[in-house]
Amino acid sequence: MNEVRKINIEFSDRDLRRLVVPLVIEQLLAITVGLFDSVMVSHVGEAAISAVSLVDTVNVLLVNAFAALATGGAVIAGQYLGRREAAKAGHSSAQLLLFMGEASLLIMVLFYLAKGFVLGVVFGQVEPDVAAYANTYYIIVESSIPFLAIYSAGAALFRVMGNSKISMWVSLLMNLINVAGNALLIFGFHMGVEGVAIPTLVSRGVGAVVIVALLRRPDLPLRVEKFTLRHDRYVVKNILRFGVPNGLESSMFQLGKILLLSTVAVLGTASVAANAIGNTVCTFQCVPGNALGLAMVTVVSRCVGAGNYEKARFYTKKLMKSTYLFMWGTITLVLVLLPLIMQLYNVSDQAASYARQIIWMHGIVAAVLWPASFTLPQALRAAGDTRFTMVISTVSMWTLRVGLGVLLGRFWGFGVLGIWMAMFADWILRVAFFLPRFLGHKWETMAVRD
Repeated sequence: MNEVRKINIEFSDRDLRRLVVPLVIEQLLAITVGLFDSVMVSHVGEAAISAVSLVDTVNVLLVNAFAALATGGAVIAGQYLGRREAAKAGHSSAQLLLFMGEASLLIMVLFYLAKGFVLGVVFGQVEPDVAAYANTYYIIVESSIPFLAIYSAGAALFRVMGNSKISMWVSLLMNLINVAGNALLIFGFHMGVEGVAIPTLVSRGVGAVVIVALLRRPDLPLRVEKFTLRHDRYVVKNILRFGVPNGLESSMFQLGKILLLSTVAVLGTASVAANAIGNTVCTFQCVPGNALGLAMVTVVSRCVGAGNYEKARFYTKKLMKSTYLFMWGTITLVLVLLPLIMQLYNVSDQAASYARQIIWMHGIVAAVLWPASFTLPQALRAAGDTRFTMVISTVSMWTLRVGLGVLLGRFWGFGVLGIWMAMFADWILRVAFFLPRFLGHKWETMAVRD
């Protein structure tokens, strides 16, 4: 690795607030709009709900994989910004957009070629009307894959600049188009799943165009002055080294969660309902942690680029303290409001009892373990230590969350609560590896290589 001169770098409390607050709003937007979407889709009919939810199990994997891949790739630009090398940062950004565009086109083609396998084999035998809806939804939504990838890259680049407000506003625009489009096509034109799919395609297309146009603004610290179809093998090598492990880790994580749903399904209707409620409500408990994790990528990548590992450690600890503080606040709020929240769900007493136990268990354990399990490793990823985080996360996911979850849930009599207990064991293992790694110095040798 080339020696990097140490540069002083500072993030004031105001800088951190301007970075974190839009990220929190963006996270809340995604969750809230998802709830609105599901309510509107329900008016199309049960077959449409089933079809959309089936296809979206695959699409969620894609969304998270692209976001992780783009974040990993954008770390390179962040480190160049930390070095005060704006031209290299802009060049690496153009290469990231090219890489994401080409990779997403290939993935889109593969998805269309594999349509029969996905709809007929992965989803198994479903009712004919569900299969027809799923086919229509799949054909329309998968054409948005390149737009999703480009938007993910652009949003990640704005975040490493510390300008998360831009990604928040573009996300808001996309969500408004999606919700308004769904309402217009479903209630105004009485369309089926096309009324759900078309706004998704349009919103992602608009989001990609807008965020790429904004990246050309001359007043940005990182500007994509021109787009290119030529590959810079050194930059691409770094994108592969930083981004691919990030994307693979996220994909394996989502795939494991999807496979666990089959275990939950055999435990009965009450368990399925409780698990769904738990997933929705517990997501709100983790919003500050997810937002501060994205902020961690921005701050640490810039410090690492500046060769200032003392500041990288300082800001990591500062953001971790904030993560714990804000997560304690949201967890407390959710638990206080839990009686009111449960009134929104029309489920059996058994399902409601399971859901309450899940949410309380998650809140208590997350208050202690979640930030060290998921926010802290973002600092390692921002420094380029992506292979280590990928290996630990993947092994922990498949051995504990999936393997132990199946044993506890199906064979050892703990039911749906056992699935969540296994998840907590997964968190413990992650902390056992990530905390010593951060306290050590190995991750300080992983920065961008020219």
